Amino acid sequence: MSSTRTVRAGRRTVEVHRPDKVLFPGAGDGDGEGKEYTKADLVAYYRSVAPFMLPHLRGRPLMLERHPDGVDGPRFMQKNTPEHYPDWIHRVELPKEGGTVCHTVCDDTATLLYLADQACLTLHRWLSRADRLQRPDRVVFDLDPADDDFGQVREAARLTGELLDELRLPSGLMTTGSRGLHVVVPISGDHDFDEVREFARDVADVLAAAHPGLLTTAARKKDRGDRLYLDVQRNAYAQTAVAPFTVRALPGAPVATPLSWGQLDDPDLNARRWTVADAVDQARTDPWADVPPRGRSLARARRRLDDLHG
Repeated sequence: MSSTRTVRAGRRTVEVHRPDKVLFPGAGDGDGEGKEYTKADLVAYYRSVAPFMLPHLRGRPLMLERHPDGVDGPRFMQKNTPEHYPDWIHRVELPKEGGTVCHTVCDDTATLLYLADQACLTLHRWLSRADRLQRPDRVVFDLDPADDDFGQVREAARLTGELLDELRLPSGLMTTGSRGLHVVVPISGDHDFDEVREFARDVADVLAAAHPGLLTTAARKKDRGDRLYLDVQRNAYAQTAVAPFTVRALPGAPVATPLSWGQLDDPDLNARRWTVADAVDQARTDPWADVPPRGRSLARARRRLDDLHG
């Protein structure tokens, strides 16, 4: 059996090395976490989901989570683009303390498949674009439960969504593929990270104050008790959040998957509801159809937040 296959992606051909290498070992006894997935399966998934995923990636610096020996092997968090990557892959050189970092940017299907061949399972994206680094156009509220009680996550999502509706900020809901949910708010990109993070923190503080038995903004785990943590720390320069439709390095290959607010009541919903086996089917339903790709300014939302809860 050949150790290399080629996959066509637009005008380019991408080589897939060791396509039969198992990245997600299965238990061999059925579906879900028992399912085995190879590198070829990962490439096939990313090829099929590319039309839905790329709009969430284009122009954004990435941090790549690589597992060359599969989910049971070492993990590498890669920011700097290796020199051996093809020259047709978009890069952006960004300042850091004491130097620069050359981040990979995924603008097309060929790049996505190349990254899959590199055993990049999970793509973590910036909340700003390379051409406007200091001006994020997304706000992310990470609903991180204290334990495996997904009912707690559902309630936190409802409360967050209701407050954002009061502020007239459209939002999208997404499973993380791990434990909780993300509430993603597209914004205009007219504010810097400090302003955006302060706004997100104030929203979280209002929610936690109104529901102190359920929600907390305490950064230290020992201070949270059994409450859900409203995490807004990703809303900062050079911080990242998992990209919509990305695969997580967990048994069964769960996927961070957008869903509609109506699906929050699905009794089968949990953070790992979708995997590489069915996330594309969910993508085709266009669950964020009501979420505009370009969001609103936070200026009016800030005034409404102050008026409603000042």
